[in-house]
Parts: sequence; C-alpha cells; structure tokens
Amino acid sequence: MAGGEDTAVAGDHPIATPLRLLHEVSQISTAGFCGKFKKDCTDLARRVTLLAHLFDELKDSNTLLGSSSSSFNSCFSDLSVALQAAKQLLLVANELDPKIHSDVAVKKINFRFQCVTWKLEKALGNFPYDHFDISEEVQEQVELVRAQLRRATEKYGRPVKSNLLSRASSQPLDKEIDLLHSGNSGIGTLHIENIGNIDHEVRPKVGRVPRGSVRNRSYYSQIVQESERIGNSSKLSEVGDLEISGEDDSPFKSHEESKKSNCPVTPTEFICPISLELMRDPVIVAATGQTYERSYIQQWIDGGHTTCPKTQQQLHNLTLTPNYALKNLISDWCAKNNILQPTVFANGKIKKSDGSFRYVIGEIGAIKVLVRTLSSRFVEDCRAAVAEIRSLSKRSTDNRVLIAEAGAIPVLVKLLTSEDRQIQENAVTAVLNLSIFDDNKRIIMLADAIPSIVQVLRAGSMEAKENAAATIFSLSLGDENKILIGASGAIPALIDLLLTGNTRGKKDAASALFNLCIYQGNKGRAVRAGIIPALLGMLTDSSSCMVDEPLTILSVLANHQEAKETIAKTSTIPVLIDLLRTGLSRSKENAAAILLSLCKRDSENLSCLCRLGAVIPLTELTKSGTERAKRKATSLLEHIRKSQQHSTRN
Repeated sequence: MAGGEDTAVAGDHPIATPLRLLHEVSQISTAGFCGKFKKDCTDLARRVTLLAHLFDELKDSNTLLGSSSSSFNSCFSDLSVALQAAKQLLLVANELDPKIHSDVAVKKINFRFQCVTWKLEKALGNFPYDHFDISEEVQEQVELVRAQLRRATEKYGRPVKSNLLSRASSQPLDKEIDLLHSGNSGIGTLHIENIGNIDHEVRPKVGRVPRGSVRNRSYYSQIVQESERIGNSSKLSEVGDLEISGEDDSPFKSHEESKKSNCPVTPTEFICPISLELMRDPVIVAATGQTYERSYIQQWIDGGHTTCPKTQQQLHNLTLTPNYALKNLISDWCAKNNILQPTVFANGKIKKSDGSFRYVIGEIGAIKVLVRTLSSRFVEDCRAAVAEIRSLSKRSTDNRVLIAEAGAIPVLVKLLTSEDRQIQENAVTAVLNLSIFDDNKRIIMLADAIPSIVQVLRAGSMEAKENAAATIFSLSLGDENKILIGASGAIPALIDLLLTGNTRGKKDAASALFNLCIYQGNKGRAVRAGIIPALLGMLTDSSSCMVDEPLTILSVLANHQEAKETIAKTSTIPVLIDLLRTGLSRSKENAAAILLSLCKRDSENLSCLCRLGAVIPLTELTKSGTERAKRKATSLLEHIRKSQQHSTRN
C-alpha cells in the first residue's frame, strides 16, 4: 500500500481511526479475494487504499493538529464510518458462496456495495481539503477516486434516495452474517424490496438497469418462455465502471421527478452483461449461446480476449448471430412502457429529425462489410475500407450512428497505432468524425482510445496530429473525460504541437488545451509542461496570426497560483500591456482580464503595471472597450489607486 505505517499516530489524533481502518482494509486486500464478488471487493479495496497518500498528508498537517471544531470532527467521523462499513462489507462479501446462499442474500450484498460506495464518496466530497495542506496531486487523486466511486454507485443500480442509502449503510453487517444462509430479506429496517423503490437520475439515461433490482416475475416468466433458447442470464460482476450523472440529494422532488421514480425496472434479460445497459442490437455468441450488445462483445473480441465474458468458456467460434427474438421483445417492452429506444437506430430503421423513420438495412449491411474488411490481412483492402469509413463518417449524423452500431470504433482504435501512415491518418480522422455524435464519445472512451490518440499526437504525420488534437478537443467536452485525458500525457504532446505545428495544427492544439485547462487539476500539468513560454512565444511572434487563442488560454490559467508565478517570471506582463495599447478589441479585453487576475492582492504586480505605463491604456479602455473590457479595466484602475494610497500612507 502506498503511504506507510512508518510514523505512529497517537490514539486521540483525528486521523487515527480512519488510518487504522485503511491499514486493515489493505491487509484484507493483501490476502486476496475470491468468489462471486471478487471483482467488487478488489475494486472497493483498491479505491480505499488509494487514499493512503491523503492520510499521509493529513497525518503530517499542522492545521489538523490545531483544529478541534465540530465540523472537522464530523468529517473524520463520517470518513471512519464509511471505512468501517467498507471493511465489514469486504469481509462478508468475500465469504458469500452463491451455491449455498440465497438469491436474496446476493442481492443484499449488491445493494450493500451501492450503499458503501455512496457513503464513502459523500464522506470524501464533504471533506474540507482547503483547510489542510493537501497537495494538488493528492487532491487530484482523491477526485479520481470519487469519480470511480460515483460510477460504481450507479453500476449497482439507479440512485436510491439518499436517506435510504444512509440508513442502509449505517446498519452493521456483522449481525447479518448468520442471516445470509436463510436469505432473510431485511437490511436492518430497510427491506430488499426497497431496492426497486428508486428515483431516476436528475438527467436519466434511457435503459439503465440497477444491479440486484427486483424483477417483475409474471413478465419475466413470459420472456423466459419466449426466448428460452437464447440463454440470457444475470449481469456480469466483472464489468468496468460506467459514466454517471450527478445525484440530487434534495428531499423535495418535483412532479416530473416523482413520475420518473415510478418507471418500470428494466428486465434483466434485456441488459447487456458487459455494459449493464438496455441492448439495442443483441447478438448471440455462437460458441456459448450467450447474448450481448453487438458493439461491446465485438470490442471484447477485438481486444484479443478468447473467452466468453460471462461463462469464461473458450470462444472457439467467434460468429455473432443477431438475436431477433430478443430484439423484438425489447422493442415491444419499450413501446408498452412508454420508454424511448436507447438509440435512433432500431430494427433496421433510423429515426430522422422530423420523427419519421427510414430503412437502412442495406446501408448497415454495407458498413458491416467495411468493418470486417478493416481487420483484413491485406494492407490495400484495409486502406480502402478505412478511407471509405472516413468518408462516410464525414457525411452525416446517420452514418456516424450506423458506423458505431456496426462495431467500427474498437477496430478503428486499433488502427490508430498502424505503421501504415495512410491507414493511421484515415483512422484518426474517422474517430474524430464519429466523436461529433455525443453517444459515440462514450464508446470511444470505453475503447481506451486516448493512449493511442496521444501516440498519434507524438509520432504521427502532421495531418494525423492535427486530427488527433481535434479529437481530444471533441472528447474533452465531457467533464470526467478532461480528468482522464489530462492524466494520459496528452498535454505535453499538445503543447509540442502548439510550438511546432502549422496554423491549423496550432489552432486544434490550442482548442484542446483550453478545454482541458478548464479542469483545475490540468492547469498545474500544463504549466509544468511549459505552456506559459509557448503561449508567450505566440504572442510575441510578429509572423503569428494567432493572438486570441493564447490569450484565451492564459485567461483560464491566470487564477492558478503556479501559473501566476510562471507568468511573472517569463515577463508576460509587458506583453499584455502592449496588447492593451495596440491589440484588437477582443485582445484588449482578454489582456485586461488576465492582468486583473494577476494583480489582485499582488502589490508587486500592481507596481509593475504603474511602472510600465498601464494606467493610460486602461483609462482609454474604460471609455472605448467592450462591456467586459470596461469592467476589467475599471477594476484594475481601482486596485492601482488603492495600492498607491496604501504606499503613500506607509
């Protein structure tokens, strides 16, 4: 485990209890996990032990030793309760044998994982990091753990009302160990039936299913009878985390939200065991008879896996056969329950913007042929196929939907590392085009595309680099993607393109960097990778036609302490003052905004402004600038005036 037991902590130290629990979870993890919940236990233990660096810094914090407020004690108490619940759950879940214990016991443990991950994420979210000397890197690591916990909470089911989760997670598990064999359905005062009594997300995703949810028995028996030969069964526990929406903790629900809470639970047989989402194109794996969503099982196979994700049987036959019977059942169920299909494509038809449908059976068939050709042993065939997919993906949204439906994205991601320059260029451009459709962004991230895109950024042709940068910009529109992309090494590669690329490449790199630097944790990465000198070089290059782009990025970075120090060291302030005098209106506006961020509560920078003659152009800006420029210039002049008065009094 990272962090250490090298420094003893007194028993009355606020961090003593959570640190002890962390060590105990680490010891449990070291012994290893087995059984049905092996993956769940491993994931939870890993996330807990990732907090070791946070505890190490808290242990050494002078602020912590001097704090005794009830709010601080409450935060440590909440964290201790969450860690204690995690420890108990790991012990119980690891001992559960589904061959011996009832289905209800299994559902109970599933629900417990949801409760514990929720409680741990809440405890970390309420922690007052600003009051302690916690480094930026550790805060960033904690934020990643919280993101993983949020995804894990949803993986176990749609968000349950927070008061139910709180009550459930506060019940001691040790009293339940003897009840597992009998299948007692109670979780303290919360019964297992409450798992189905849940609210949708604030921004619900169509077709999301809770793990361990209570099913509609009569309807399920009908489904089983009608599709007995299909061989669908329960969800797979070895599944990656899913993207999540925010959670509403408010006890007051709107009428619309109340209606949503009564939506029917999605039948388990309709759920892909890999994605845990409602299937739209179910296919049967010939070797095992199991059914999956086409794009996810294709991604699994393309990743080099040779076993069935659910049964672990060897896949001697990789043929995927459409499961039309199940697909029709899903369509009928969606229509009966007033639920939108999870995609604009279904049953060989695609929904147009006016609500009507058009048949695309011939088109999807042709695209599937192209996708198969992408894996051809013959380079010329592969070149022709990827070029055609690039062309199709550029033409329309419908094509982007159909290409993704055909399972092209995982194959295209593999081609990003092709040694053939033409194949690589067309593959990265196709991925860029496909990413324009929002639903495809998640598929691209699930395909682990970022490392390959970064590799293209570093070593591809100029065209490939440009389109790789544009792809990162497109994918980084999602907040969580900003974190993942920032941690991938993309920022240094983008800065290099900013320095060495042609005009288009520089613009694409600047757009991606701006988007990534909106996330606070990426600002320090960008500064350490040398973004400030690169931006300054662009501003002072007389041949450069790019001024607004570097100014816009600087305006995002200027409130970051490390960036402010670097800006001051690199003599950026004189350049900004010069732009106040000679720049275009947008440039003047951004220059004033950056200077205001740099000079607030910084007497040295304010004095520098006065020495360099900034007062005259700022005064002019208050009269002739844009509304935003006038506000920034007026505020700057007020800060200068107060600083001068203070100097005079002293």
